[in-house]
Order: sequence, then C-alpha cells, then structure tokens
Amino acid sequence: MNLLDLPLVSTVLDAAYRALMGLSDLLEPVAGGAAAAAAVVLLTLAVRVLLVPVGVSQAKAERDRARLAPRLAELQRRHRDDPQKLQRVTLDLYAEEGTTPFAGCLPMLAQAPVVAVVYALFLHAQIAGHANALLGHTLWGAPLGSSLVGSFGGGAADVPTLVVAGGVVLLVALVGELTRRASLPGGRLAVPRTATGPATSGPLAAPGLQNALGALQFMTAVIACFVPLAAGVYLLVTVTWTLVQRLVLRRRYPFEAVA
Repeated sequence: MNLLDLPLVSTVLDAAYRALMGLSDLLEPVAGGAAAAAAVVLLTLAVRVLLVPVGVSQAKAERDRARLAPRLAELQRRHRDDPQKLQRVTLDLYAEEGTTPFAGCLPMLAQAPVVAVVYALFLHAQIAGHANALLGHTLWGAPLGSSLVGSFGGGAADVPTLVVAGGVVLLVALVGELTRRASLPGGRLAVPRTATGPATSGPLAAPGLQNALGALQFMTAVIACFVPLAAGVYLLVTVTWTLVQRLVLRRRYPFEAVA
C-alpha cells in the first residue's frame, strides 16, 4: 500500500505542495531559478522561529546538566563497576533535579515531520494525483529532487548535483562539528575528575549520552547524502540556526564553573 494514497497523507502533502509553490512564485522575481530553494529556506526559518521556546528550554537544561557535573562524577565513582545501576541512578538524579539528558535531541526530533514532508515533496513525480512541478526547480543547476548518492546513478556522476549536494553535505558536517564543540563548557570537553582519575562522561550527559548527541550531529550529514537536495538545504539551514541559537543562548544561560 502506498502511504501517499492515504487521504490524510495526500491532503497534507497537497497543502504543503501548494504552499511551497505559492511561496516559490512570490520569490521568483527575486530568487529567479532558485525560488523553490529560497522557499525551503524561508520554511525552515519559520519552523525554527516556532521552536525558539524549545531551544530556550534546551539551553536551560544544558546549564542544569553542567551544574550537576560534580554529582555525576561522584555517582560514577561509586558505581563504576555496575553500569546498569550507574545509568539508573544518573537518570534518577536528572529526574530529581527536574531536567533531562535528552533535551539536545528535542529540536531535531520536533522537526522530523517537516523534513519528512519536504523529502516527500521532492521525491515523487505526482502529489495528490497531479504532476509535481517542484521537481523542475534547481539550485545552481542541480535539481532539487536529486541527491548526492543519486548523482552517481548509472555509473556516472551528475556534476552539478555532485558539486551542490556535496557542498551542502560538507557544510552540514562542518556546522555539526562546530555545534558539538559549542555544546561543551568553554568550547572543549570538560571532564570532571574523580579520586580514581577522569570521569567516564562529560558534564552534559549521562554516561554514553554525550557521545550519542555528538553522533546525532554527524548522522544529519549522513542523512543529507541520501535525501533530495531540497531536504538537504532544509537540514543545512536548521543546523546553522541551531549553532547560532546555541551561541546566543549560551551567553544568556552560561554554564556554571565545573568543579
């Protein structure tokens, strides 16, 4: 069964299609052939503006996790031989303090439905039974419906897509790394020390979660390799917003000194 044939899915995609096409038509006098890409950028910015309260909550949670770093280090010292108990008491500590180690994932998870819609709009030749004109739009010669991996189809690379989509993927990876560094106190990994040496995790997460959040940044770049270029543009804009927002909110909600 084709999910696009479901009435609710078809209605949502058709509404999104018409909205994006209308915005693209408005931008065409300014953006020319890149009007659809510009429309995707504006869509991304609109979504991120709506998610600003989530970003503020995330910044507060990161500050709280840094404040809990000494207590996390003590838990690691006590339970270093029992990883399961360490995980349990660590999460109990977060619950007791009214914070969560998972706040860093919330903005990306909240955007997943929007990314899925953009993905579908630039993947299918028909939307709600009519031709998909969005597939005729390009960005610097690369079709918005193409992908970096797809550019190698047929054994020969599609040069415009290879250059544009490849550039988007590289930028997503670069911004992701900068964001990962910006999420650490002082711009570097701060590892509390225990009586037996360095603790096994930084102050921002339960054991293993800091690595998971770091991996999430690079998973975005991997995803950008496979999704249509339009969805890659969305991802690039949203990770750039995340970086800038994090830097701004870090000044508003600075980490306390880590003992």
